[in-house]
Amino acid sequence: MSVAILMGSKSDLELVMPAVAMLKEFGVEHDVRVLSAHRTPHQTSQFAEAAKQAGVQIIICCAGAAAHLAGVVAGHTTLPVIGVPLARTPLQGVDALYATVQMPPGMPVATVGIDQASNASLLAIQILALHDPALDAKLVAHRKSLADKVMAADDSLEAELNKS
Repeated sequence: MSVAILMGSKSDLELVMPAVAMLKEFGVEHDVRVLSAHRTPHQTSQFAEAAKQAGVQIIICCAGAAAHLAGVVAGHTTLPVIGVPLARTPLQGVDALYATVQMPPGMPVATVGIDQASNASLLAIQILALHDPALDAKLVAHRKSLADKVMAADDSLEAELNKS
């Protein structure tokens, strides 16, 4: 397995599914787990410490509220950790964003935007593509498709505005 996705609660699954979908689209091996920094700290640290030996290359941590999952995991592994703050409280994810992005020196966690699990997967794919030419080619094609959609929208807008 190349990428592990951890979420603090099974109720986060709907917000995590875009990350799973993106990894599937690119054919990246992955595993999804429910592990909590607060409710299962021992199991979470055990997972992080054993991840490299299990073939994990990157860990994506999705959590809301206090959002300590990514930080706890980063403290127990040297693997890249990508944090996804989730909007699960009245603060709409700002609390999770601060908790995820404000790591102490020496304990980095790459952090994507609130509820942007698919971007976390894309970042993981970019890292993996550094040493995988086939994956890199898929990433280039994906970027081209995004650009093509924007250009099609531009053409459509221009045609619509020039009708009159």
